[in-house]
Amino acid sequence: MDSDAAVLALAALAQASRLEVFRLLVQAGPAGKAAGDIAQALDIPPATLSFHLKALAHAGLVESRQAGRYVFYQARFQAMNALLAYLTENCCGGASCEAPAPSCQTEGNAHETTARASRRRRS
Repeated sequence: MDSDAAVLALAALAQASRLEVFRLLVQAGPAGKAAGDIAQALDIPPATLSFHLKALAHAGLVESRQAGRYVFYQARFQAMNALLAYLTENCCGGASCEAPAPSCQTEGNAHETTARASRRRRS
């Protein structure tokens, strides 16, 4: 995956309803879900859902298939995995990601995060 495709996918997921739709389709697995079932499960009006599904499809994250009168949507797991691989390609500088994160110690407070310490110093 290149950076343009990653940006497009992340932009599509950077909206609460689209993220919910995508997560629901991931949970549904390869069988996917009918558009009406998605709308009902997430309480999204059909026209609004159509808009969100179009954005996810444009980003390559979902695909649809016609089954009689129904349109089923499913997550494109290959695209999802490619996005995850792109985001974690150089994870942890080549070290194992299983290693515990270094503790954030600032000014003697072992449990204080860097962000909290910065806010405290500005106050």
